[in-house]
Amino acid sequence: MKVAIICGAQRVSSESGKLALFLQKRIAELFSEIKTYTLDLGKNPLPLWDEGVWQGTEKWKTTWAPVAEEINNCDGLIMVSPEYGGMVPPALKNFLLLCGGKDIAHKPGLIVGVSSGRGGSYPIAELRTTGYKNNRICWVPDHLIIRNVAKFNESPSEHNRDIERIDYSLKMFHEYTKALVTVRNSNYIDLKTFPFGM
Repeated sequence: MKVAIICGAQRVSSESGKLALFLQKRIAELFSEIKTYTLDLGKNPLPLWDEGVWQGTEKWKTTWAPVAEEINNCDGLIMVSPEYGGMVPPALKNFLLLCGGKDIAHKPGLIVGVSSGRGGSYPIAELRTTGYKNNRICWVPDHLIIRNVAKFNESPSEHNRDIERIDYSLKMFHEYTKALVTVRNSNYIDLKTFPFGM
């Protein structure tokens, strides 16, 4: 089993990126059978979506195709989203636009909101409202919000309640990754006839 961790921050050195690495490490500690693929959109920015994606132009073959291959081989995705002006960062929304149904459809997604202060809830609402439509990612019911993230990243061991919640959410996410394999292996998915969400 393999899961992708997508850091949506657009800063090269971000607290969200540090949190993504913490989650990667925590997954390794909790689940010996899970491999991870981590994509930090601040360190590895993707071009803005254009219709060349559909045509498979050379730009997209070199920038998106390797990422899409990794995502296709994953059973679930964890989206780490800081709050930029109360919104999901453009880089993360762009990533979701690039993901077609064949990439992440019917795969579970765990949303992790990040805030330097007491915020972090707006990106969760935004992703749940619009972040699934044509790509058909299945957001799991639980989500995480890591507030005062710099303090958490400095000393995670001093934030026992956050760690408990992270572990619980990762364990539930793991169960969803196993369960949704059955859906993807069914003969009912028809993205050719119904390529767009409702």
